[in-house]
Amino acid sequence: MSEHEVDAGGLKRTFKDLFAGAAGGVAQVLLDIVKVRLQTTTQYSGALDGATQIFKNEGPTAFYKVSIQFGAFHYARRQLSASNLSSPTNPTSDLTYGQYYLSGAFAGIANSVISGPIEHVRIRLQTQPHGAARLYSGPLDCIRKLSAHNGVLNGLYRGEAVTILREAQAYGVWFLAFEWMMNADAQRNNVSRDQISQLRVATYGGLAGEALWLSSYPFDVVKSKMQSDGLGADRKYQSMRDCFAKTYRGEGFRGFWKGIGPTLLRAMPVSAGTFAV
Repeated sequence: MSEHEVDAGGLKRTFKDLFAGAAGGVAQVLLDIVKVRLQTTTQYSGALDGATQIFKNEGPTAFYKVSIQFGAFHYARRQLSASNLSSPTNPTSDLTYGQYYLSGAFAGIANSVISGPIEHVRIRLQTQPHGAARLYSGPLDCIRKLSAHNGVLNGLYRGEAVTILREAQAYGVWFLAFEWMMNADAQRNNVSRDQISQLRVATYGGLAGEALWLSSYPFDVVKSKMQSDGLGADRKYQSMRDCFAKTYRGEGFRGFWKGIGPTLLRAMPVSAGTFAV
């Protein structure tokens, strides 16, 4: 691959990646939510009825997800590939596995700008009291109250530091694991990557999803604790470091892995579908 080929498309390709990732993320989450509801309840007559009722009763935010990570990953990968080609000693467009990790970590950091506040609002809405004690009437009311209480950075973006660490580690390992398994398969069977069957691609994608969560789950636990913490005088955790320390003192290492089972069960099919599409 020439340097011209690496740069071809440039900004247009980046926007295409971003749009494709976002569209794929929305479709992925919509189908996943409907699938899970159909599997765990009998209140819907079918997929269309389930999607209609969820949209009617819970609003479009139930399906919302922005998959910036794919666009950012491909952008970082192209930049590193172009840098490798300019090497005077060993010009190549191939990335090292360390560079795949860096590309994924870059994608995670880019995604955290959006995922941090979105997940914070979702957690607040999910953990608030019901009935008359309800704190927020909806997502916009939650955003307004969080921002008014401690400002945008300390309110809406509470837990953003640990979110960045989680996203960087998670997506770095996600893309690294998938690329390693795909390349190993191609070398082992002496085929090109596009000759690998969709079943194997899905399997490697699913295993990469398991690696994603196993490598980043403690960060996710701390993030959830901070984003469901009390406000003002009721705040239990003063910082990410404080949350790590208190979780360890109160629950030991097991406290950082609560809920990992269901998470891994869900990660396999969702991640498999993401890469197999």
